[in-house]
Amino acid sequence: MKLTSSAFKNGSEIDQRHTVEGEDVSPDLAWTDIPTGTQSLALICDDPDAPSPRKPAANPWVHWIVFNIPAQASGLPTGVERTLEPQAISGARQGINSWPVDNVGYRGPAPPPGSGKHRYVFQLYALDSVLELDAGATKQQLLENMDGHVLAECQLVATYER
Repeated sequence: MKLTSSAFKNGSEIDQRHTVEGEDVSPDLAWTDIPTGTQSLALICDDPDAPSPRKPAANPWVHWIVFNIPAQASGLPTGVERTLEPQAISGARQGINSWPVDNVGYRGPAPPPGSGKHRYVFQLYALDSVLELDAGATKQQLLENMDGHVLAECQLVATYER
């Protein structure tokens, strides 16, 4: 599988439009080479460098969770709405991110100023089933439900620094 975006190239800085200093809208994503037998896809975006690349927390800061993306989908558009069941992705559900409020859907990079360059890892999973998981799930709940169902995975990394 391969994951790409027009908002950034793998390992490069994400367009400011997709950060808290910009419009804070999700970037477009596109994927190819989904394996035969895929029934749904799931996406997790998190920051393993939060709060600082020098002293990261034990658990990465979660920026976005989307699951039950239809297997026939070839990507996600820019600006997926922050709702539990976004209309832009028929059948998909979004989980909660790490923000204490306004925590459904995508929230963009917001590293503490002066903390250094952070990585934002977009991890896409091809699954052999549609998950029996409610919208609003946590990253941990999603990972537990995906266990034993992952056919393939790939990632795309963006960076950002304030």
